[in-house]
Amino acid sequence: MIKKGDFKKYKIATIGSHSALQILKGAKDEGFQTICVCEKGKTKPYTSYKVADEIIEIDSFQHFFKIEKELMARNAIVIPHGSFVSYLGWERVQQLKCLHYGTKAILEWESNRTKERQWLTSAGLNQPDIFQHPEDIDRAVIVKFHGAKGGLGYFIANNPNEFYERMKDYPHEKDYTIQEYIVGVPVYTHYFYSRLTEELEIMSFDKRYESNADSIGRIAAKDQLDVGIKTSYTITGNIPLVVRESLLPDLFGMGERVVKASQAVCKGGLFGPFCLEMIIDKDLKFYVFEISARIVAGTNLYINGSPYTDLRYGEPMSTGRRVARDIKQAIEAGQMEKVLG
Repeated sequence: MIKKGDFKKYKIATIGSHSALQILKGAKDEGFQTICVCEKGKTKPYTSYKVADEIIEIDSFQHFFKIEKELMARNAIVIPHGSFVSYLGWERVQQLKCLHYGTKAILEWESNRTKERQWLTSAGLNQPDIFQHPEDIDRAVIVKFHGAKGGLGYFIANNPNEFYERMKDYPHEKDYTIQEYIVGVPVYTHYFYSRLTEELEIMSFDKRYESNADSIGRIAAKDQLDVGIKTSYTITGNIPLVVRESLLPDLFGMGERVVKASQAVCKGGLFGPFCLEMIIDKDLKFYVFEISARIVAGTNLYINGSPYTDLRYGEPMSTGRRVARDIKQAIEAGQMEKVLG
């Protein structure tokens, strides 16, 4: 039996990808021992940056369940991130028996675009229009394939003919959303909600550097047409962002409504880190096009903290460290049930 307050009897574990460096460093900063589950041959970042006290190698992340009992024997608390959800799938995540930070049930609502839209609508958030049929396209749209694939394969179409022409490149993709393309600034707002304090925090912001979508502007329009460049939105990196201070009250309100609405859609609701992905147009109107119900890679910009966490904490506080502190405080208070799901 682990006694109340004995947090050092637990370890923090995650798989070696996405935001693992930040998660593991944050855990070590809070005094935890750490475990990184890596695919064979991909351990170098975690040994080089000295964030993992122990590395467990497996042939593929698909084999994660083979080492689950090993993690349970170590009292490891698994922190999910985008790669974790992408490799295992939300259905298999539900089958985990090891300690898991965050509500597993909310991942279905994140992974299913229909459910996601219902959730965001119930929270009263403004969203781009969705076209149910390609024949209905009457303006610029962005076609998104489902799953946490970092924007892989997304493309723009202006009419049904363009849609069908571009879809020839993806003959096996049947699961997609046709979403109105909003012209504006993409802003990714990184939130954290604690069940212990019942308070929402804004941790940081980023925008994404998306493959040739962001570099294509360096090529003249004529040259783009001559060589037939097709815009791609695969995410290759993240850019730090500080928003206008006058926008913060609305952004806090949006996050609070999302958390409240989540408590109605699944038992336990949403807690821990999450991200509202939005466009802000020229009239400063928000269009939320997606939610990530776990830590996002854009928070990796702020391993030593952001301007916002500096205001609140006055010490280095990444989102990864905030997760570890939430777990630590729950253990010390004898309220572990509030951070597991």
